[in-house]
Amino acid sequence: METQLENIYADVLRRNPGEPEFHQAVTEVFESLGPVMARRPEYVEAGVLERLCEPERQIIFRVPWVDDAGRVQINRGFRVQYNSALGPYKGGLRFHPSVNIGIIKFLGFEQIFKNSLTGMPIGGGKGGSDFDPHGKSDAEVMRFCQSFMTELANHIGEYTDVPAGDIGVGGREIGYLFGQYRRVTNSYESGVLTGKGLTWGGSRARTEATGYGAVIFANEMLKTKGKSFDGAKVTVSGSGNVAIYAVEKAQQLGATVQAFSDSSGYIVDEAGVDLALLREVKEVQRGRIADYAAQRPSARVVTGGSIWDLPTDIALPCATQNELTGADAATLIKNGVWAVSEGANMPSTPEAVSAFREAGVLFGPGKAANAGGVATSALEMQQNASRDSWTFDHTVTRLTDIMVGIHETCLAAADTYGKPGDYVFGANVAGFTKVADAMIAQGII
Repeated sequence: METQLENIYADVLRRNPGEPEFHQAVTEVFESLGPVMARRPEYVEAGVLERLCEPERQIIFRVPWVDDAGRVQINRGFRVQYNSALGPYKGGLRFHPSVNIGIIKFLGFEQIFKNSLTGMPIGGGKGGSDFDPHGKSDAEVMRFCQSFMTELANHIGEYTDVPAGDIGVGGREIGYLFGQYRRVTNSYESGVLTGKGLTWGGSRARTEATGYGAVIFANEMLKTKGKSFDGAKVTVSGSGNVAIYAVEKAQQLGATVQAFSDSSGYIVDEAGVDLALLREVKEVQRGRIADYAAQRPSARVVTGGSIWDLPTDIALPCATQNELTGADAATLIKNGVWAVSEGANMPSTPEAVSAFREAGVLFGPGKAANAGGVATSALEMQQNASRDSWTFDHTVTRLTDIMVGIHETCLAAADTYGKPGDYVFGANVAGFTKVADAMIAQGII
């Protein structure tokens, strides 16, 4: 990291103590920006990096609700409105016990550059709560969501901030949140939330978009080396929304998906993952991976080690941050992995990313590879603004065009600064320069 950037980074550490995920996200971007700052001194003069590292607004609030036993419960809600130079803040809500302000800031910081790469007019933000929806009844989830939105409604709007779902926030939660927003505001503002149901303003293919996008991006990378998913062996971590549809798209392209996981372990299915069964277990039954194995003779549950111990051609980490370690990367490289495409946000540790880049493994960073979800959310916003509804095929075509465009943008930026084929560098530089130029154009605000 350049000395000038080191000084700014030291200030970030001082102002944001105890937030390691946020520090990691900032480091990963800063490590690419030395050549940019040298070539573009106006960014230094305008204090762009210092401003980028400080969110425009951070909102923390109490969320009281009553459980089914009549006990009062208290959670903490967050919304970090990070940067709106390109458009209204856009980014998901995460409901998970691990959520804290540092996690939300890391996700919001990443979202700035991811949203920039899509080419859509959306800024970066993120939010959520330390509430855990697992094991809660529908009535408890509804009461929590209503309490959460009663406060959040004061800070969002289709021209201000447009949340979506993330870990722990699916169609059920979005429905309860939107209903309460309507109740509080007395308006039917479709564009205020994305990930809505298809019958009340949702976009076809939004559910599939993040997983599909990660595979489409990986396929574009593979094309540069004369390879494809056809006949490849694929490992997908996670078993939530992103993982399920990464499995689906990989299978559509001719791959054999051999494994997926959840927090209890991972499944190896030598016959190839039964997508219909996986969806039934996870989306309908809300079960665990053991429930899949119980109904699938070719599958076995592994509770020790790592899913990345399996020899695989293509790895798609789609679970959570820092799930793929340096040791995991070394194992994948030793076993001959061709490509890694991040479906989750920052799922690879810095050691893993370095290992993949040094070994020449095709590596699609999350801010580029998993941008399909937020891109399709922006398409949902377009439809809401025009009171329109598109077909599934039309939306997937738009999604595919956007992901191909992101791939081309990353490669072009890497080439411009003498780092051909480096997707991490290209994604960081391309995402940053678009936002930085908009910030300079709009003045010191």
